[in-house]
Formats: sequence, structure tokens, C-alpha cells
Amino acid sequence: MLALKSKIPKSLQHGSYVDTCDNSGAKIVKIVSVFGQKTVKGRYPTAGIGDLVMAAVKKGKPDMRKKVVFAVIVRQRKEFRRPDGMRVKFEDNAAVVLKDDKGNPQGTMLKGPIAKEACERWPSVAKLASIIV
Repeated sequence: MLALKSKIPKSLQHGSYVDTCDNSGAKIVKIVSVFGQKTVKGRYPTAGIGDLVMAAVKKGKPDMRKKVVFAVIVRQRKEFRRPDGMRVKFEDNAAVVLKDDKGNPQGTMLKGPIAKEACERWPSVAKLASIIV
């Protein structure tokens, strides 16, 4: 995972329900754990744009439900600031379901805008993105 230039506020907590924006078969996933987060003892890690998370599929096609999958957060409602001074926020929180932890998406198309920070960190997600904000 590459480092990000912007300081993204981590607004999605452990246990948050997040919509998916791909055609993998999952509709809603629950964040189970966050990779690459170091916290003090007893504190749950939180996720922001571009973070790799483990997620449990809560709603979707019957073959996808109740599976634990890798996912990348690509949109968040909490506003964040880019190094050039621009502030960005999205309408919803969204994730992309991955095949493995290397960053290969399970779906073949992504719906809606994808944050530039997520595309910088995950190039294979950027290839499928229709709109990069």
C-alpha cells in the first residue's frame, strides 16, 4: 500500500455498514477489521478512503452472503482536505470488494465517483473507475 499525500480523517468505525459500488454481488458489507492501523490498547481501528478492510457481506446475492471478503473504501461522507486546499466530501460511504489483498477487484465495473486518493493507492481499482474525483 502506498502512502497518501492527504491526511484523510478516519470516519468509518469497526462495525460500520457500508454500501458497495461494484457488481460483485454484495450490496452491503460490515467492516470487521482494518489493515495497517496501529491504535492504543483497547481502541478499535477506524477506516478512511483508500484503506484496506476485512468486511462481512450482509446483503447481496445468496452465494456472496455471509462471506468475509477484502474491500477498499473509495468514498466517505466525512469531509477531508487535499494538499492544494480543496475540501472533498461524498454523498455516501462506499467500498469495492476485492478478490485478494493485492487489490484485484472482484467486480468488473464500478458505479459512481471514486476518490483520487483511493485510485493512487489501488491502480487496479482505478482502471475500472468511470469517474475519478
